[in-house]
Amino acid sequence: MSKDSEITREFDDNSLMQILVGPQNENIHAIETLTGTVIRIMGNVMTISGAVQDTNLVSEVLDALYVKISKGQYVELADVKAAIRIRDMSEEKVEVKEKKPEKEILGDDVVIKTMKRHIRPRTATQAEYIKTMQNKELVFGLGPAGTGKTYLAVARAVSLMTEGKVDKIILSRPAVEAGEHLGFLPGDMKEKIDPYLRPLYDALYEMMPSEIVNKKIASGEIEIAPLAFMRGRTLSNAAIILDEAQNTTSMQMKMFLTRLGENSRMVINGDMSQTDLPSGMISGLADAIDVVKKIKGVGVVKFNDTDVVRHGLVAEIVKAYDTKNRILRGDSLDGQ
Repeated sequence: MSKDSEITREFDDNSLMQILVGPQNENIHAIETLTGTVIRIMGNVMTISGAVQDTNLVSEVLDALYVKISKGQYVELADVKAAIRIRDMSEEKVEVKEKKPEKEILGDDVVIKTMKRHIRPRTATQAEYIKTMQNKELVFGLGPAGTGKTYLAVARAVSLMTEGKVDKIILSRPAVEAGEHLGFLPGDMKEKIDPYLRPLYDALYEMMPSEIVNKKIASGEIEIAPLAFMRGRTLSNAAIILDEAQNTTSMQMKMFLTRLGENSRMVINGDMSQTDLPSGMISGLADAIDVVKKIKGVGVVKFNDTDVVRHGLVAEIVKAYDTKNRILRGDSLDGQ
């Protein structure tokens, strides 16, 4: 292997360095695999060999992760992979002025504090999404499953409630799959609808102790309901999330957008390639983006397969389906 560059990094605290390298050096092995570098460890010294760009990247990532560990933050293999991914994506920004250092992306300014944990971005787009939710009243999160759109939006809502900035959290999804067949499902209305809202419940329980979630649902401070239940209401002093918005019609989307009341924040998430609407029907999400994207106070964040933070195979599956769809549309695959 040709060694275009060699960087030596020395870390002060051996115990922190052991956390950095991971069990059986798994974090270091992951970095080597992802960057094509070779890392040698002697005591508290690491020597990074490889192409100049790659060794610089690894040095910055190791510094950023070491800082996190020194602050008492937990670092696991997924965080190591995310740190590499964040840096790679920041290099791919079209405009140089948009590039941000690794430490800034992983820094304390890009964090959502909930009752159970502090949540930090694992990709550059997640960092952009968090900052957009902090700065805009209405945010659209677009992209494939597994990119953290719902998880981060619920975390932001919980954070706003915990800080006393909103009185209510309202989570909604269109129950398109139920449709006119809803009456054939067993149980009362709640039992029929709950399976479609389960991902929202799951995210809440990740952010808050279950007893608090249940208490707030019972009191009405947290409301989880299908989209149809939003009609005719004005939602004030609330953090509002609409998930799976690609399954709304244009009329439903207009209805939902106009529910926004004073001192409320709204996040609308969806994947426009995964609509369950009848063939030929225009998605309300696509229509809304076209109509409101230039309005002041509206933010649009687009995720792609490189932002998938679930099992690594999920990202490859999403990418494979995207390639298939592009071929069917006759798009060029140049640059892949």
